[in-house]
Parts: sequence; C-alpha cells; structure tokens
Amino acid sequence: MVDPGRPAKPEALRALVLRLARENDTWGYRRTHGELLNLGWKVAASTVWEILKQAGVDPAPRRADRSWARFLAAQAQGILAVDVLHVDTVFPRRVFVLFFIEHGTRRVHIVGVTRNVTAEWATQQARNLLMCLDDVRTAGIRCLIRDNADYFTEAFDTVFTAVGTRVVPILPGAPRMNAIAERWVFSCRREATDRVLITGERHPRLLADEYAAHHNEHRPTRTSVPPMGGGTAPDRWRSVRPAGAGCR
Repeated sequence: MVDPGRPAKPEALRALVLRLARENDTWGYRRTHGELLNLGWKVAASTVWEILKQAGVDPAPRRADRSWARFLAAQAQGILAVDVLHVDTVFPRRVFVLFFIEHGTRRVHIVGVTRNVTAEWATQQARNLLMCLDDVRTAGIRCLIRDNADYFTEAFDTVFTAVGTRVVPILPGAPRMNAIAERWVFSCRREATDRVLITGERHPRLLADEYAAHHNEHRPTRTSVPPMGGGTAPDRWRSVRPAGAGCR
C-alpha cells in the first residue's frame, strides 16, 4: 500500500500566511502562528515555518525594511494616489486633468478636466469617484497619497477619511513619494499629449480618456494583480467621467 503522506496545506492557509508575512515584516513565524490561532486556524508553528521557507520568505530581521518603497510594495493593494496632469494648448492655455491611480494594479481613473483647479472642484471630483463605488469597493482603499497643492484641502481629505481612508500628503521636496502617479504623468505626456496639438478643453479630455483606457486594458506592462476589494479589473473600477457625465 502506497503511503499518501501528509495532506497538502490548504491554499487559503498558504495565502494568508504569506500575506501576514508580507504586511508585517517584523513578525517571525511564531508570531504569525499566534495570529493564525487567534483567527481560528488550528495549525502547528512548524507548518507556518515550512510555508514561509517554501515561498522563499526571509526571517523577520531580514524583512524589517522601513523604507517608503517597502511600505508601498507591502500595502499596494490598498493604496490609491491622486495627481494632476497639466496640458498646454496651442492658443496658449493650460488645461488640468485630475486622475487617481491604484498602486496594486496601476489602473488609472480620469475624474475631471478643467482650466482652473479649485479646492471646491477637486473635492467634488473626489465625491464623484466614491459615488461610483459601492461600500465594499470603497472599503478597499486604505491609504490615499496626494501632494501638497492648495486645492487638496481639508475638505478634500474629509471625503476619504469619512470612509476610513488614511490620507498621506507627500513631504515637501520629496516628489518620489508619489512616484507611481508621477510616472503615469510622464508616460501620458510622452506617448499621447506631447504628440498632438491640443486645441481646447474637450481635446485633452478625449486624449486622457483614450490613453487611460489603453493603459488599463491593453498596455503590455499592465499588472495582473486583482484590484482593490476583489473581482476582475473591469468590474472593480470604472473610469469616472467629469461632473455631470456620470460613470462609465
């Protein structure tokens, strides 16, 4: 008779152990084991150690990296960033595109285009974004990264803190704290807006929408990580149209 050996570890247990280790880099396997017991999992400490070892996860002291990059990587699934892309027209005039980007999936959401960014306008666009999401989806946003522009006021922050999101303003002189949003701005300019003569406010809105759709659905480097709150990327979020146009 062939010995079937020990049963395979449940995939849900393996995923939970790796998530706890990823999001809590100071926890060793014994601390992780204790937290699993509190959650109702009846497993041995050696099982936790084996899962971490098979996944190539280093012991806690080697994982205790307190850098900003480490924080972004560990918490990417719950981080949303906001920034403004400015576009110069041929007249010349400057038009501003307000957008949000998910860190976990790099999905971009265009929420509004205007010639004059005001605090009231930015706050309304934030409300429009959350109105297009149900409660479960909104709960997936744990952290919002923004810069210190005048139009990101306390009222803007309150829109997100009211749903349990922590707002993290970047430090003065440290634009790399919002590097993922800045990178999308650079890509959009290089691949879209800098290649076209912009004639008015409607033109950059169309360009931004089309480039965001390309970036979200067709770009080869687009990550396959599920978006916040689960579900497939197209079902989880939709690009948000400017005020009065509804959601799509």
